[in-house]
Amino acid sequence: MVSEPNAVIAVDIRKLTVKFGEFTAVDQVSLSVRKGEIFGFLGANGAGKTTTIRVLCGLLVPTSGHVRVAGYAPEDGLEKIKTRVGYMSQRFTLYDDLTVAENLKFSGSLRGIVGRKLEQRIEELLEFVGFSRATGAFVKDLPGGIKQQVSLAASILHDPEIVFLDEPTSGVTPGARERFWKLIRELAGKGKTVFVTTHYMDEAEHCERIALMKDGKIIALDSPGGLKASTFRTPLLEILPSRKMAEGSWLPQLRAHPAVESIEPYGMRYHLVISDPARLGEVKAQIPPSFEISQTAPSLEDVFIRLVEAGFIK
Repeated sequence: MVSEPNAVIAVDIRKLTVKFGEFTAVDQVSLSVRKGEIFGFLGANGAGKTTTIRVLCGLLVPTSGHVRVAGYAPEDGLEKIKTRVGYMSQRFTLYDDLTVAENLKFSGSLRGIVGRKLEQRIEELLEFVGFSRATGAFVKDLPGGIKQQVSLAASILHDPEIVFLDEPTSGVTPGARERFWKLIRELAGKGKTVFVTTHYMDEAEHCERIALMKDGKIIALDSPGGLKASTFRTPLLEILPSRKMAEGSWLPQLRAHPAVESIEPYGMRYHLVISDPARLGEVKAQIPPSFEISQTAPSLEDVFIRLVEAGFIK
């Protein structure tokens, strides 16, 4: 945990605020992330995740607050931060009309890496990401998962201490996602600090800690297990309706019961939280007897729906 006395803090944020005119994109955000940690940002579009990352990458000056990245603050010079971070944005950071080799050489030249050193670094990183195609291939002809491999290589050519990955697996196949997360774990194993934003809740399970953002604020921050435990203090029940009665008067009646804290759709099922387990019998009496009811373990998707979408306050 970050609170360990011997932990090396890679990123330290205190009351970070970013405003665009009258709009507050990031509102009094505070957190610390240790070296080698895989840290997740979850939140709906517009929650403030990307704006926070842009500040941490030295691409945006905060309105107020204090930020230290790899030991440097923005006032020390943004270039000192930029040289120590790698950033892979939501959109592909490659040029479609250039080859893989041309993209990587261009990225390297922007970082001041040239000649044999650049060639060795490109060779090393392409092997690391598992790129097995010809480097003379045009990026526009590569599948999404392969493009992401090359994008990752481009973002870490300069061997940064901290890597920011903004929706790195968006639009790629499940197999490519799994391979990409293997690379993320390997980066962390090498001592790199990795920030990840994702809309895939199963991917977020790989993070050591997760910050949930809503309307520019952090509304929860903990390990995946800690978030589940603190969000669901009473058992989570799963209801499987019979097909004939999937929709009907039972649902609004159940929502209106005073012991029902929340009931949310979950695929073909519903996930139900009651405020007092002792009143389970009363609640079950509101559910048609043909329905299947069982206790289930909460997922991060349940946490996200409850805290971010439904607005439940712990």
